[in-house]
Amino acid sequence: MKYKHLEGLIAAPFTPMDKDGNINLSVIPDYYKLLKHNGVTGAFICGSTGEGASLSMDEKKAVAGAWAECTNHDSDFTVMMFLGGTSIKDCIELALHAQRSGLFAVSFTAPFYFKPADIESLANCCKAIADEVPEIPFYYYHIPVLTGVGFPMINLLKSVYEKIPNFAGIKYTNEDFMDFLSCLHFKDGKYNMLWGRDENMLSALALGVKGSVGSTFNYAAPLYNDLINAFNSNNLQKAQTLQQLSIDMISLLGKYGGMPTGNAYMKLVGLDCGEFRLPFKNMQMEQFDLFKKDTEEINFNSFCSKKPIC
Repeated sequence: MKYKHLEGLIAAPFTPMDKDGNINLSVIPDYYKLLKHNGVTGAFICGSTGEGASLSMDEKKAVAGAWAECTNHDSDFTVMMFLGGTSIKDCIELALHAQRSGLFAVSFTAPFYFKPADIESLANCCKAIADEVPEIPFYYYHIPVLTGVGFPMINLLKSVYEKIPNFAGIKYTNEDFMDFLSCLHFKDGKYNMLWGRDENMLSALALGVKGSVGSTFNYAAPLYNDLINAFNSNNLQKAQTLQQLSIDMISLLGKYGGMPTGNAYMKLVGLDCGEFRLPFKNMQMEQFDLFKKDTEEINFNSFCSKKPIC
């Protein structure tokens, strides 16, 4: 089975929340319009950035339905659903819902409480889910910093080859460039390898990356599209300068508390996604004022995403 390889910027959206901490589906149509307007080609929903591990099954189904409703008419914008990783049964249920909803693909990460003992066990987990949704692409989500499962992905591709017909590729959120390049070249580039580290995209482009999934594409897509264009035009000096801007922007995430700082960036581009759930710690108002000053220091407004004019 052969699937189209996704290219360009695929955002990992935040799951919008209201002031009471409930999912706020009403924001999603405007969210899609923001991404589309800024040259983003798809969305990886309910992943790490989308707090998928903190959402209930019903909430994840509702989020999937909302994204499907506003994007299913758009063949140029693909939505991939993150299924989770602890309960295979729940992942199958959610995968079937994604398939019924008309989403493009589903993605699964390694079980991170009871961890697979070896690569074959991990491959069997993938197969158990993928076999239930044979009509849509299945992607593995490699993020060992969160799962603690760090098998080389080239070994997973060797294990699933010819065993999982709808295994389409890997969302690769790790810095092992040697392993990643081996995956890119496996079976003449059969699998769609999506890069997942925004702060070193330039290095991945040099290896041949065509598609990337990232949280900062939500609010700084023009920066990365310019970086890609500079690289493709052999203007490496400009590409390096833009990558440094990305690094400067991402460094503020760490300075102000990690992942929830992304929602502060979203407020600056005019889309309020609320706050993160526990156990995350959200930014206080006095911190937001300092954060905003720091974004002015890096001239964030010059490269951030812009809302479409209604």
